[in-house]
Amino acid sequence: MGLFKKKLKQEHKVMLQHERAAGSLLPEYHRATPECPHPERWSMIDSMTAEVEVLEFLATLVTTIKPELVVETGSFLGVSTEWIARGMQRNGFGKVISCEFDPVVYEKAKARLAGSELLPWMEFRNESSLEMKVEGTIDLLFSDSDTPIREAEVKRFLPQMKPTGVILMHDASSHMRVVRDAALKMEDEGLISVVLLPTPRGLVIAQPRAGRT
Repeated sequence: MGLFKKKLKQEHKVMLQHERAAGSLLPEYHRATPECPHPERWSMIDSMTAEVEVLEFLATLVTTIKPELVVETGSFLGVSTEWIARGMQRNGFGKVISCEFDPVVYEKAKARLAGSELLPWMEFRNESSLEMKVEGTIDLLFSDSDTPIREAEVKRFLPQMKPTGVILMHDASSHMRVVRDAALKMEDEGLISVVLLPTPRGLVIAQPRAGRT
């Protein structure tokens, strides 16, 4: 449990910032990196929800690869879950199962999305990604939970990934080394193939190596 305590307070702080912003967009303010020297060219809703352009990418990826099952870790307020569900709505099928460990944030996400037309495509769970059980084959995994456990959760769901499935890991910039290093380590271990997208906070796009033809 100690792994989560430090971040929970920050999540609550950003949750309040999100409410005060009332949906208005801000320039991305994460620090510049060698791969992304102008983060201000991107937009954000808050500092925990993925960059707006990454949200748009999620929806487009869903309409491109047509997943039946998406697993998301770290729901926060469910904004990225909504964008994934928008793609599924356009496809006409699919489900995104999203987990949020913090019960306070989980309840806020559920309340925010109550009555949404996208609810048929979304399922929220208040549990750890390392304990959540998902049935079926995963077409798309979006790893966006606590950074120290990203490697563990990807390895946990990897056996359920479709060979042609896609793995996304957010917060993988060269500034935030934990996720980046975890992804490259799994690539060195022969588990996944990695591409590092130069977004402000960094985004890994990967695919399992096992079962590829």
